[in-house]
Order: sequence, then C-alpha cells, then structure tokens
Amino acid sequence: MSAGHDHHHHHHHAPAGQAGHGKAFALAVALNLGFVAAEVAAGFFSGSMALLADAGHNMSDVLSLLLAWAANVLAARPPSERFTYGLKSSSILAAIANAALLWVAIGAILVETIRRFGDPAPVAGMTMIVVAAIGIAVNALSALLFASGSQSDLNLRAAFVHLMADAAVSAGVVLAGLLILVTGAELIDPATSLIITAVIAWSSWGLLRDSLHMGMLGVPEGIALGEVRRFLEALPGVERVHDLHVWPMSTTESALTAHLVMPGGLPGDRFLHDLAHEMHHRFGIGHPTIQIETMLDADCALASEAVV
Repeated sequence: MSAGHDHHHHHHHAPAGQAGHGKAFALAVALNLGFVAAEVAAGFFSGSMALLADAGHNMSDVLSLLLAWAANVLAARPPSERFTYGLKSSSILAAIANAALLWVAIGAILVETIRRFGDPAPVAGMTMIVVAAIGIAVNALSALLFASGSQSDLNLRAAFVHLMADAAVSAGVVLAGLLILVTGAELIDPATSLIITAVIAWSSWGLLRDSLHMGMLGVPEGIALGEVRRFLEALPGVERVHDLHVWPMSTTESALTAHLVMPGGLPGDRFLHDLAHEMHHRFGIGHPTIQIETMLDADCALASEAVV
C-alpha cells in the first residue's frame, strides 16, 4: 500500500481575529456581570421570581462567555509534541460545559418557581419593567459586539444568537411587568418564570445534544457522509473507498481520513492538491488525509466498515 497526503490544507488561522475579539468578550462579560448584580438586587427588592430567573440565566451567560473566551484563546495556541492538533477541541469541551451549566441553572430556577406557585408574593411590576428593559439594552449591545465575527465563526455566531435570545427573554419580563401593573395578578410572575425556564431548557437541549455529538466525534452538522463517499468514488481512477471517517477537530474545523483504491497507479501531487481544495470548497473539510492503495485485491485490515 502507498500513502499520499496533501499538505496544502485550507486552515482558518485566526489568532489575530481571536485577539481582536478579546476586547469584545471582556466588554460583554463586564456588561452582563454588572447587569446580573443589578437584576438580583432588583429581584429580591421587588419580589419578582421572573427577574431572579432571568438573572440566573444571565449569570449562566457570563460563565458561558468566559468559557467561550477561554476556548477561543486556547484554540489559537500552536500544536505541540503533546497536543499535535493544538487545543482546538477545547471549544467542544466549552460547549458541553456551557450546556451543563445551563441545566444546573434551570433546576435551581424551577424549584423556586414551583414553590412560588404555591405561595405567591406581591411583585413590584414597575421595577420588573425597568430592570428588564435595561436587560434588553445590555443583551442587544453585547450581541452587537459579536455581529461582525458571527458571519464566519460558529462560536461567535452562537454567542450572538444566544445574547439576542436573552434580549427577547427580557422583553418577556417587561410584558409580564405590564400585565401585573394592569391586572394585579401575582401568579403572572411565576408563570413568566416558568415560560423563561422552558425557553432556556429548549435552547440548551439543542446545545447539549450538538456538543455531545461533537464530543463523540460524530460527523459534523452540514456534512453528509454519503455525499462525501460518492464524491470520492467518482474521482478519476478510484475503484473503491473504505476506512472513511469525518470528525470535528473543533466547533469550526473538520477532518477526514480515507483509503482510495486506485489500481492505475499513484496519482501526482496535483491530484491530492485539487482533492484537498474540493474537500474544503464542497464540504468545509480543511484537514483531509488520503491513503492511496494501488492493488485492487490488497487485503487491507481496515477495508471492512465494521473495523475502525
């Protein structure tokens, strides 16, 4: 068996961009941390469980931003003899940790919300409205800090979408405050808290599912393994494809390994160069490693799809 590996990869080297977003992370963390402190104080002062629920969610956002920031910095580190891919997969670990933190917050909020249903307390509706309105501004401004990078970086896009969703949740608290002022119904507050908790659970379940999928080295979203196989099988001179694997190296980069059976002989460097380009252009796979086998009846130990 002969092996061929194209060294012209299409990496997204982004240390400069990541350093540039360091200030965005720092400002977003400072804004959200300050707002959490104000929201907790206002929640206790007004007796609003909805405000405390939103504060718990925003605190998880602060921790999430810190984790994403740390992963962003670690992912920019160069490879070493111990970590030959660098620390790119830290972004996957950060996503798993973020999902776990969200579910801890959900549990704490849910316990207090259920208790409040059984023992409703007076709520200062105007305080809810003012504080939550500030929350809309804080989350929207924080989201805008990542708007430019969200077009090319999946981590920044997730932060952008998450913060905009938080602005929408704060808008729900404003609406609850208005309803309390108009109706005086105390149960509106825990009911709103329950809705917020459900929204957090729904959004974080997708994050948990996707991050665990990546942690288990599942084929990244947006890449159809069948299409990749058909593309490789259709290449000139390729008779068979086996030992095909695609996995995420991080939340933004994917890798591929495959054996191509080419009885006509070893292809040149141009074949491998063009193949790497097409892998990136068609499927977003920036780290392809291809092994060429020239014997059609070679007994490759990895020929069976059941062997890894």
